[in-house]
Amino acid sequence: MSHQFDRSSLREYDIRGIVGKTLGPADAVAIGRGFATRIRRAGGTRVAVGYDGRHSSPALEAALIEGLTASGVDVVRIGMGPTPMLYYAEATLEVDGGIQITGSHNPAEYNGFKMVLQHLPFYGADIQDLAKLASEGDWETGEGQVTQADIVDNYVGRLVAGYAGGAYRIGWDAGNGASGPVIEKLTKLLPGEHHLLFTDVDGDFPNHHPDPTEEKNLADLKALVAEKQLDFGLAFDGDGDRIGAIDGEGRVIWGDQILSILAVPVLRELPGATIIADVKASQMLFDRITELGGVPLMWKTGHSLIKTKMKETHAPLAGEMSGHIFFAHDFYGFDDAQYAAVRLIRAVHMIGKTMTEIRGAMPDFVNTPEMRFQVDESRKFAVVDEVLDRLEAEGADVNRTDGARVSTPDGWWLLRASNTQDVLVARAEARDQAGLDRLMAMIDAQLAASGLQRGAQASH
Repeated sequence: MSHQFDRSSLREYDIRGIVGKTLGPADAVAIGRGFATRIRRAGGTRVAVGYDGRHSSPALEAALIEGLTASGVDVVRIGMGPTPMLYYAEATLEVDGGIQITGSHNPAEYNGFKMVLQHLPFYGADIQDLAKLASEGDWETGEGQVTQADIVDNYVGRLVAGYAGGAYRIGWDAGNGASGPVIEKLTKLLPGEHHLLFTDVDGDFPNHHPDPTEEKNLADLKALVAEKQLDFGLAFDGDGDRIGAIDGEGRVIWGDQILSILAVPVLRELPGATIIADVKASQMLFDRITELGGVPLMWKTGHSLIKTKMKETHAPLAGEMSGHIFFAHDFYGFDDAQYAAVRLIRAVHMIGKTMTEIRGAMPDFVNTPEMRFQVDESRKFAVVDEVLDRLEAEGADVNRTDGARVSTPDGWWLLRASNTQDVLVARAEARDQAGLDRLMAMIDAQLAASGLQRGAQASH
């Protein structure tokens, strides 16, 4: 017995593909066998399994469990729910790892697997190792048992444990993703008035795509907040590990701005703590963390990389522009949008101003959304290296944590290679439009010098 994966499904942070084309039940069996083999060789015996609300998830769960048990590992099924509920199960039940079947915020035809082994993210070389074990058929054998654990109420209880926020009028948009049932239970336990949208789980995502980082997906939430004159609104991605927010006037509060609000109470309790954000975050955030007495740390984009860096630096809080927010302060160090929502409500209460006032006081920068350009896989890292070499020769102020982030008197611009797709990602931020135009001209000049042009925009 051996198995070959479609190489395109083996991503940096997870395994993901189009069901029926690049991913199917046979892959799920092989993932189960390989993961169980890794658990057994590390001295473990049990794994937790959860899944999101996609139509293909139950079949993939059955195939995954078949593979796990055939390699002699016991499975604890936690059922349908957001990815952080699986992380919570892995952190609190007596298990040695966990797997969530999820397509995250990808279109409905996608699905995939996010994994955690012995409380550490399972990514990069670990994922390539599953492919190697599969191609060699190097799997343990045995007969594992399957049990069920109903943890949703414990999980929701943990989300509100120690909640000390005020009572607000809030809109919640679950986008028909896996968070819906959790948000229904959670809002019953929170003080205040809560208005819920699209909490019924539907793998067709009939209302809008569940990705709160794209402003067009927040239209329903903006309408709700405006109509009911709510204090603010919260939105969740398909598997509940990324959060979006808007203030009472419908202005988007982006991932780095959410982090700047969450940092206030954390740094009040832990003065001088390190707070991590990815290279795409606004300079405003890094300046704000310093102003609050914290130590800002710019790190590579990618939830597995951020979690690993948090452990290393003992950072209590971290976040990405994409809305992944990680709490190690009073929590387990993983990204959880439901928990981030509870902490955000609490932070607004502790700051003592309305969300609209907090958002209004943030410095106004002009910035681009994330721009993505298709580039041949074999060229993507090479182009970034060429750009770095030229910039250093010119004596530019460059941070090379993850690609090239260049600071100029106008602001900053970033060019990095995506770890998950054959694209280059660029972003720029300045104090005014003229400054932004100058930064964009610098990006264009660097792309042109490497034989590329910005016109070829790639889709997500």
